Amino acid sequence: MRKLFNEFWRFALIAGILAISIIPDTSAQEIGTVRSAFLTIELDRFFSQSKFGLRIAREIDEAGELLAAENRQIEAELVLEEQGLTERRKSMEPIEFRQLADAFDEKVQEFRRVQDGKVRQLSQKRVNGQNILFQEARPVLEQLMRETGAVVILERSNVFLSANVIDITDVAITRIDAAIGDGSALEDGRE
Repeated sequence: MRKLFNEFWRFALIAGILAISIIPDTSAQEIGTVRSAFLTIELDRFFSQSKFGLRIAREIDEAGELLAAENRQIEAELVLEEQGLTERRKSMEPIEFRQLADAFDEKVQEFRRVQDGKVRQLSQKRVNGQNILFQEARPVLEQLMRETGAVVILERSNVFLSANVIDITDVAITRIDAAIGDGSALEDGRE
């Protein structure tokens, strides 16, 4: 019972601090949020719904489709080669066949290594894109902090409870879209 009582007061204290820190301000209301020492943002949504993030996702999808088509083509070629090797086995010496089979296995393993590397590159493209966007967003987010009187922006998923009015994700998306568009020009000099 005492634990429940302590949890209640802890929650009440946090809620009180948040309530005190949320003071209406006309300049902050112009951007769709209130004056607050604390702001929240959903970084995944900030990335995925910005023009920049949408472009990165589209490029990854397109590259993924090309990679899948390439994989299917190579697989078909390997299947034909394996069938040919199986047919030739009947007329070959076991040692000669073993050498060809080992060479074929090495070829398959090399194919897997190369294609796995391409998949890793696609995954890294998203990470790189996020890093670029977050770096470019810093001045935008700092400006939002100044306008709202905030001292910190917290990742919304790490906040137990908050008022929706301190979430700046939509405003941040709108502002970063205005600042960098889809970011094509940014990546040209970084990749």
